[in-house]
Amino acid sequence: MKRITFTLMALAFLIQAYAQNTAPEVQDEKKMEWWKEAKFGMFIHWGIYSVPAGVYQDKPVKGIGEWIMNTAKIPVAEYRKYAPQFNPDRYNPEAWVKMAKDAGMKYIIITSKHHDGFALFDSKVTTWDIMDASPYKKDILKPLVDACRKAGIKIGFYYSQAQDWTHPGGAVSGGAWDEVQKGSFDTYLDKVSIPQVKEILSNYGEPDILWWDTPQNMTPERAAKFEVILKDHPNLITNNRLGGGYNGDTETPEQFVPSTGFPGRNWEACMTINDTWGFKSTDQDWKSTKTLIRNLTDIVSKGGNFLLNVGPDARGEIPSASMERLAEIGKWIRLNQEAVYGTTASPFPYLSWGRATRKQQKLYLHVFDNPKDGKLKVPMLNKVKKAYLLSDAAKVLKTTRSGKNLEIMLPKQLPDTINTVVVVEFIGEPDVAPSPVAGKKITASSEQSGAGAKNLLDGNRLTKWEAAKGLKDAVLEIDLANDFNISTLIVDEPWHPWENKKQEIKLEYKKGETWLPVMKTTTGGIGFTKNFAPVSARYFRLTVHNAQTQPTLLEWQLYGNE
Repeated sequence: MKRITFTLMALAFLIQAYAQNTAPEVQDEKKMEWWKEAKFGMFIHWGIYSVPAGVYQDKPVKGIGEWIMNTAKIPVAEYRKYAPQFNPDRYNPEAWVKMAKDAGMKYIIITSKHHDGFALFDSKVTTWDIMDASPYKKDILKPLVDACRKAGIKIGFYYSQAQDWTHPGGAVSGGAWDEVQKGSFDTYLDKVSIPQVKEILSNYGEPDILWWDTPQNMTPERAAKFEVILKDHPNLITNNRLGGGYNGDTETPEQFVPSTGFPGRNWEACMTINDTWGFKSTDQDWKSTKTLIRNLTDIVSKGGNFLLNVGPDARGEIPSASMERLAEIGKWIRLNQEAVYGTTASPFPYLSWGRATRKQQKLYLHVFDNPKDGKLKVPMLNKVKKAYLLSDAAKVLKTTRSGKNLEIMLPKQLPDTINTVVVVEFIGEPDVAPSPVAGKKITASSEQSGAGAKNLLDGNRLTKWEAAKGLKDAVLEIDLANDFNISTLIVDEPWHPWENKKQEIKLEYKKGETWLPVMKTTTGGIGFTKNFAPVSARYFRLTVHNAQTQPTLLEWQLYGNE
C-alpha cells in the first residue's frame, strides 16, 4: 500500500483523527446510507509486484510487497520485465466475490493502478497495462465488476492519483532513482492520471467507491482537476486521500484501530491479514481469526467500517491462509450479523470486558472476557425489558440492578470464546456513566496556541495537545475532583505504524503530597491502551518524553472497571 517518508504525507494524515463513541450521529448524504449499513469490505491489492513477491535479485526485500520497486530501487526498464510473467490464468472473479460474500463482506475495492503505474484495465493513455504489457491480454476489472453486481456486492476502485514510479513526472516517494522517472508532475496528471480516472469511472458503469492514496505534491489547484470529474458522479464515495485539502467522505486509519471514533465523520480502518498488502511470498505472519473478529467488533463499536485486505499472487490465487480466516469470520458473522450490520456506535466510552453496538432499542454487548463472578456489569441506568444470548434468543438471562450498573448473569461457559453477543432490550435513550476525565481540570507544563491540554479531554482526535517547540519533555496533570478507581490508561497519538514514531510515557498518582508510579512504557506513535491493578486517587500525572520532536497527544483517557 504505502510507506510514507515525506513530510507532506505526514501532515496530510495528521488530521486522521477521531472522537468519543458518544459523538453525535454523522449527518450524511443519501449516498452514504448503504456504506454505513455495510460495516465490512474487502480490499484487494494486486499487480505486477506479485511477480517478484518480495524477492529481488534472489534476496528478500524488507517492507511491504507492493513497494518492492521503490524499496529495492529497481530501474524502470528492469521492473517492466516482470510484466510478461504476470499471467493470472487462475483468476476467478466469481470465486473471489463468493468468498467475500461468504465472509460477510458487503463491498470490494481493488487496485486499478498502484504506485508502480501498472493498470489492471485497458488504458488508452499508456501501454503499461494488462492489455499491452502482459500476456494475459484481458481486462481484469470488468469481470470482477460484473460478478459483484450479480452477487449484490458494491464495487470500488483504488487509484494512485499522484505516485507513479514508471511514467515520467509521476510523484516518487523518497525521490527518483531512475532518470526516466523525471518529468513534469502537472503533465503527468494531465496526460495519465486524470484520463485514467475518467476511464475507470466511465468504462464499468457507475462504481460505488473511488479510493485515492498518497497525495504527494497534490496542491488544491491540482486536486481541483479531479474534483471536477467527481461532479459527474454524485453517488460516488471517496476517501480523504486525494490531497489539496479535499476531505472526501471517509477517514482512513491504516493498520490500526483508533481508540475512540471520528466526530461528524465516517471512517474506515483498512488492515492486512498478514503484514503486507501486495502478495509477498516470505510473509507468513498471519493474524489470528480471534484478532480479526475482535478488530471488526472494535471498529464497528466505534462507528467505523473494516476494510480487510487480500493479496493475490501472480496467477490470481488468494493465499489459503487468507481464505481460511475469511471463512471463519463468515461463520461468526452469520450467527451475529444482527449485532454488526446497520448498527451504530457504542454509547459507552469504555467497557473493560468487551465492546458494544446499538440498533434502536437494542444493545449488543460483545463479550470478549467472561467476568470471574459470571456477572456482566453494564454501566447504564435504563430500565431493561430483557437480556438474552444472540445465538439463543430463547435463553433469557437474569438481570439485576447494583447501584449504577445493570448486572447480567452469564452462562458459566460462553458459547463463543472469541466474542459472545448478549442482547439487551432497553427503554429510552442510553443513560450511561461518563468518562471519569470528562469535564475535569487538566494542566500542562507547556502547550502551544491552539493545541492546549484541554483538547486531550474533548473526545476528539481532530484536536491535540502539543508541548512548546524545542522541548522534549512535558508533564500533564489532571484533577478528577473525587477519588476514582482507575485501572485503564488510553492515549491517542497522531502518527502511523510505518512512521516508527515513539514516545516514552509514565503514569503516576498522588497520595498525600507524594507522586507514586503506576506504569511506564514506550508507545508506537499510534496510541496506547494499558490495563493495570486498580489505583484509587483524585490526581493523576502523565510524563511524556519525545526524543524526536515536542511531546504530542490527541487524547488522554482514564477508566476504571464498571
